[in-house]
Parts: sequence; structure tokens; C-alpha cells
Amino acid sequence: MTAMATGTGTRAAGPSFLQTFVSRHGSMMPTFAAVAILLVLFVGAEIFLRGDFITPRNISALLLDNAYLLVLAVGMTFVILTGGIDLSVGSVMAFSGILGARLLAEGTPAFVAVPAMLLGGAAIGLMIGILVQYFNVQPFIASLAGLFLGRGLAYVVSLSSIKVEEPGILWLQSTRIRLGDWYITPTGLIALGAVAIAAFVLHLTRFGRTIYAIGGSEQSARLMGLRTARAKVMAYVISGLCGGLAGLVLTAYSGAGYPRNGIGTELDAIAAVVIGGTILTGGRGYVIGSMIGVFVYGTIKTIISFMGAEQSWMQIIVGALLLLFIVVQRAIVARSEGRR
Repeated sequence: MTAMATGTGTRAAGPSFLQTFVSRHGSMMPTFAAVAILLVLFVGAEIFLRGDFITPRNISALLLDNAYLLVLAVGMTFVILTGGIDLSVGSVMAFSGILGARLLAEGTPAFVAVPAMLLGGAAIGLMIGILVQYFNVQPFIASLAGLFLGRGLAYVVSLSSIKVEEPGILWLQSTRIRLGDWYITPTGLIALGAVAIAAFVLHLTRFGRTIYAIGGSEQSARLMGLRTARAKVMAYVISGLCGGLAGLVLTAYSGAGYPRNGIGTELDAIAAVVIGGTILTGGRGYVIGSMIGVFVYGTIKTIISFMGAEQSWMQIIVGALLLLFIVVQRAIVARSEGRR
């Protein structure tokens, strides 16, 4: 009788495929949401603009125009995964850009100027990492100090714009690698290469696993024997290095270095990373998601430009998306804490 009752409908229904998928991949839901929003933006813009938006030229330009922001978002992902924040990246980008432009204008070879740009950014990141890890300074305050330092150093190098005439630097932006009507520039390849390297490091190396462990619980990671101190400092060094690399990309893009470049760009990078699904409290997120977040940000900016609307709508829309994704993140964190 018991067996018959079980077979005739008293058996509890198992979880649906959707419930199982969400349960196993809960941390990826914000990233999937970002992909969905990106698709909705594409389809909506295509309908509203009557077939003039989704073209090879516009899609190719999306990476071209946002390559520097994508590089910044890669570095920011490392820092946010540890539970930190880096407000210095915009200033680091400006400093490295104007430094490289000044060196090139004085006749310094590109193979010397470019490493100097990268090392300058990494040095500021190292300073912030040391303040956070060894002096227990809050990441917000430490990176704010880095912001002022980077911007001040940029003004020390030059108060005005410096044009870049080095063919090797300009080649990074002027070259078009074409496949039919599609194209990509070396700056785009640099940005995609940064994403690929970061994804490999975060998911397939011990260092990457340590970064995630720090964001999950730094004390537990330390008790497991992981080198948390070195990894946390390196996260800020990587962010600073990406700031220097973004300075190179932006200098090639604009053809000049300018000490006021990147004001507020650190907020754009943080927004892109959060929209891409990285949890602000650390421990969860994907660099691929950060790339999607950059594309969402760039697509909104392009749509607003097509419509001829005021740029204030850019901040309004991104602010609304941030609120949405923070609520989603809190729901995911609350759900996971409820399972413990």
C-alpha cells in the first residue's frame, strides 16, 4: 500500500530544472542578468532606431571606444573580489598617460616609455596595497590617497595636453584588422587579452583561488595556509598596472596625454564591475561579467548619443541599473547565508 501510495501521487515533486539551475549557479545570476540587459538594449535600440543600430560598424566601435574602460574594469575586478575598492584608477590612468606622452615628446623610445607607464601605475597600486594590508587603512581611504597622488603627479608632469606623435603608439589605434565589415584595433586586442589573462589567473591558478578566498572569508583563507597578505597586495598592484595599461590605451585612442583625463572614470569602472555581477562584499564574480558590464555601459552611452539626448540620462540610467544589481546581490548573499 505504501509503495502504491508513493506511485500514485503522494510522492513530493522534485525541484524543477530552473530551480536546480538557480540553486547551483546562484552566484552567476547577476552576470546572466547583465547579459539579458545587454540583449534587451540591442533589440530595443534596433527597433527604436529602425535597423540603424546593430551594424558591424557600431558593434566594432563599442570595443574601440571602451577598450580603456575594459582594462580598468579588469583590474577593479581583482580588488572588489577581495572585498576592497580602488578609487585611484582614473588618476593613475591620467598620470601614466601624461607621463608616457611627456617621455615620448622628449625623445624617449617607446620601448622605454611604455614600461615606465606601466610601472608608474603598478607603484601606486603597490602603495595602496601596503597601506591596506600592513597599516590596516580602509581601502576607501587608502585608494583615495592614491587618487590624489596620481592626479597630483599628473599635474607635476604637465599642466597642459601633450600631443603624441610616436608612430608605434598611434599604430595601436589607427590600425584596423578587418573581417568583412567588422574590425578590431590593437587597443581592442589589448583589452580582450587583459580579460583572457585575468580569467585564466582567477580561475585556474592558486593565486586566483586565494583572491576568491579572501573575499569569502580572509580569516578562513589564512587558517587554510593561503598567502592572503601577498595576494591582497598583488590585487592592488594588478589594479594599478591595469590603470597604467589603460593610460597607454587612452593615449593611443586620443593621440595625446592630458592630466585631467579620467576624472570620474573610477566610478564608471566600479559601475561596470557591479553591473557585470561581481559582489561588492567580495568572493563572488567573474571578469567576463565585468566585460559584459562595460559593454552595457558603452551601449547605453551609444544609444543616448544616437538619440541626441542629454548625457545626464547616462548617469540616471546607470544609477538605476546599479540600484537594481545591488538589490539582486543582496538577495543572493541573503539566500546563501540562509543555507549555512
